[in-house]
Amino acid sequence: MKPQAIFNWSSGKDSALALYKILEEDKFEITSLLTSINKEFQRISMHGVHVSLLEKQAESLGLNLIKMEIPKEPTMEEYREIMSKNMNDIKSSGVTHSIFGDIFLEDLRQYREDQLQSIGIKAVFPLWKQNTTDLIQEFLDLGFKTIVTCVNETYLDKSFAGRIIDKDFIKDLPENVDPCGENGEFHTFTFDGPIFKNKIEFEIGETVKKTYPKPKSDESENDGEYVFWFCDLIEK
Repeated sequence: MKPQAIFNWSSGKDSALALYKILEEDKFEITSLLTSINKEFQRISMHGVHVSLLEKQAESLGLNLIKMEIPKEPTMEEYREIMSKNMNDIKSSGVTHSIFGDIFLEDLRQYREDQLQSIGIKAVFPLWKQNTTDLIQEFLDLGFKTIVTCVNETYLDKSFAGRIIDKDFIKDLPENVDPCGENGEFHTFTFDGPIFKNKIEFEIGETVKKTYPKPKSDESENDGEYVFWFCDLIEK
């Protein structure tokens, strides 16, 4: 019998490619997708995608969806408490592994592993340390389609929000931007590809600017704020 696993689903391209690889390997039984949701706005954390489109993804993937609701600006302690409660509930259902689409952020991986180890769940990273240029090319070659829903203005201007990722998009990226946006330069919503039963239909809405305060130790730019551009996607 295959071990049961939860898949940490962001709605974006790295999640989609990681899930594709896990399903191809067929080593785990994926019981559910787990997604962090901004409780106030009912949108996926950082990606800005409305929960209705997330639900469409889960339906098309044929997987159960667990929505983990997070306060608008949680403290680290609040986040840990919410995550711990959710993961303990998930573990009690028989899940032994938690799968992520992270590629090379060592601190983030260590944090995930430490938190899960305390609960007794093992973290799995199917894309770990793979070349991001190769990964985005593989993603496109497999027939996946994804749209940029959020850009960090530190790296990319407003014009990149709302663009479909293709060869031209990759060519237009500045040299300091990872082609998979692994440093948080941009986030995406994947709406079609080999793991989906049907394409997720949506319309492109307005692009809005949002600012978030920087930590006190990092106030050298933008008057102490991070600036992000979010492209709204509207369910058809």
